[in-house]
Amino acid sequence: MIRSLLYSLKRRMYPANRPGRLARAMNRMDARQYGAALLSPRRAVTLEVRGRTSGRLVSVPVVVADYEGERYLVSMLGEDANWVRNVRAAGGRAVLRRGTAEQVALEEVEIGARAPIIRRYLALAPGARPHIPAEKTAPLASFAAVAARHPVFRITPAT
Repeated sequence: MIRSLLYSLKRRMYPANRPGRLARAMNRMDARQYGAALLSPRRAVTLEVRGRTSGRLVSVPVVVADYEGERYLVSMLGEDANWVRNVRAAGGRAVLRRGTAEQVALEEVEIGARAPIIRRYLALAPGARPHIPAEKTAPLASFAAVAARHPVFRITPAT
């Protein structure tokens, strides 16, 4: 009951899978906090990428999921998340910041390989649970069913 109420409130902060006013303010605060590595989980980082239309540097708080020795970013809001569109427009070039800046290349993972990564992501990112319609302990098939709607990017060092 309480969890469903909290999930409902969290989803309302993102109408039509876009951050509302409160979510934007919280994201700005989280981006600064994560980027500075202040009082935040070690997997919380700030993704910096050039805006596809403005050309300005856009900072977004994200959670890095580790799976089978690799690191990944998952879009909890799906295909239309601005950071996903910006990363694609930038050819995968971005910066991850947590105290120091790490130049990275983000390579999109094919749909068939996303399910176990999304499951791991949900185990690490409780704030994403209201946005991905699968329980964190659900069978892999549940994650495969939503994988096409949630882009996943492998993090590699920039060349």
